[in-house]
Amino acid sequence: MIHDPSSEGGHLPSEATQVFSSERLKEVAGLFVKLGCVAFGGPAAHIAMMRDEVVRRRGWLSEQEFLDMVGATNLIPGPNSTEMAIHLGHLRAGWRGLLAAGVLFISPAMVIVMAFAWVYVNYGATPEVAWLLYGIKPVIIAIVMQALWGLGKTAVKGPLTAVVGAGVLVLYFLGVNEVLLLAVGGLAVLLANTGRRLWSGGGAGLLALPLALPTILPVSSAAAPFSLALLFWKFLKIGAVLYGSGYVLLAFVRTDFVERLGWLTDQQLLDAIAVGQFTPGPVFTTATFIGYVVGSHAGIGGPLAALIATVGIFLPSFIFVALLRTILPFARRSPAVGTLLDGVNVASLGLMAGVSWDLARAAVVGGWTAALMLLALVVVFRFKINSAWVVLGGGIAGLLLWLGRLI
Repeated sequence: MIHDPSSEGGHLPSEATQVFSSERLKEVAGLFVKLGCVAFGGPAAHIAMMRDEVVRRRGWLSEQEFLDMVGATNLIPGPNSTEMAIHLGHLRAGWRGLLAAGVLFISPAMVIVMAFAWVYVNYGATPEVAWLLYGIKPVIIAIVMQALWGLGKTAVKGPLTAVVGAGVLVLYFLGVNEVLLLAVGGLAVLLANTGRRLWSGGGAGLLALPLALPTILPVSSAAAPFSLALLFWKFLKIGAVLYGSGYVLLAFVRTDFVERLGWLTDQQLLDAIAVGQFTPGPVFTTATFIGYVVGSHAGIGGPLAALIATVGIFLPSFIFVALLRTILPFARRSPAVGTLLDGVNVASLGLMAGVSWDLARAAVVGGWTAALMLLALVVVFRFKINSAWVVLGGGIAGLLLWLGRLI
């Protein structure tokens, strides 16, 4: 269990009277602004860096306490590595540490992504940038497929979860609302496990998907004019319900911003993913890029829209971590919570597979892009190279193809 000195009889030990001092706050701030600048490689790499810093180098908590904290963050929606930063900041320096760790881990990535977005909006139509992105987009598909494979080995725990994941994939292509698919996926696995007393083999739970169809019919919507309030609400919703890898974000963004609102194209979404891969910090700063692009195109202002999108998607994580100490004792005692999360995770996998197919059709547009995707697949699966380097290689390949056409 995660150690909290305030839980010991309601009083802090004498040696811990300065736990929430300014010195500890400075320590938290220094660590997480550094990690925000250098944490490439996605959530798993971020968490590994945090473990090295807070367990091995600084001794803030034990190995077991750190593992308990990782498990706790898996119980709540949102970006796990960002929530780990927020949780560690709270553990070390109280509420001020919670805010400092989260904000300083997110801010460097937000600023870097905003700079890329400015270049994209102002110079994205130039041949050089177009060919750079031409090479990057198929590589991004390979990176997402690698993540899909890795997550699948963990999330698919047997025939039941495999069937639920496949069912979610089919329903995604039928246009069913993605939030409801997550809920139904979790309930399907939960009902299957708890219903074995009534039907040996767990088949009852598998009925949850078809029985739930009348309540999750495709949500009809039309393109809507841009507004900052709607932008904030869409990303707040995503941050509040998204379980699984940061790549599941793509399913929500594509459904809301490409299909329903018409504010983005598939090509722009791929470009946003590329920037998110090439920059340090949370993958969720893809929202920063999207906010800048749609705000600029609407004439409202890219920086303001980028900031609002970023606050919207990360705000739920701060709230959930703050509430985590309240819900964690119940969650740990409830076997149903783990089963429900198994279903939510495999449903997230189904959504991710569906959006990967949609984006692949936009990225692979000819022989060269198909070859780049296949080469990237070999590289990411065989050599386990950091995704930032793979993206850089794809961009260089695109520029070389452009130069070859000029010669």
